[in-house]
Amino acid sequence: MSSEDFVEEAGLYFERLGLSRTAGRVMGVLLLSDDDGMDLPELREELGAAKSSISVAVGRLAQAGLVERFRRPGARRDRYRLTRDVFGRAFRSKMAEFQRFQELAEHGLAVVGDDPRRRERLENMRDMYAFMAEGFPRLLAEWERTRQAPSHRP
Repeated sequence: MSSEDFVEEAGLYFERLGLSRTAGRVMGVLLLSDDDGMDLPELREELGAAKSSISVAVGRLAQAGLVERFRRPGARRDRYRLTRDVFGRAFRSKMAEFQRFQELAEHGLAVVGDDPRRRERLENMRDMYAFMAEGFPRLLAEWERTRQAPSHRP
């Protein structure tokens, strides 16, 4: 697989997760870049996308905490790179949705009343997201311990 193929695959993947395809492609490029990141003209050239499209994508990624903006001493342009804990941050933001899914299920349960056949899916949804909300913080804590262990290689 070429780097171009990977970037396109990342664009499609992150698009399915709710980002724009361009933002997903930016993620793909930055996943392959070094810690020095890239500036907007470099991203635009690498992706062959319009300046405004790249600016909007990078802005949304920065707002979501997935990308950070920085400037090298003496440089004239800002650069962008993935935040150090990009996937932990993304995972934590998704965890916040678990509560909203539980609330949605509760609203549905209030609508369907006592009919057991109509309640089953909604109860399953509520219970599954409650389970995930309880278990995922432990998984993240375990990941952090594992990542910080001397034997772990970044």
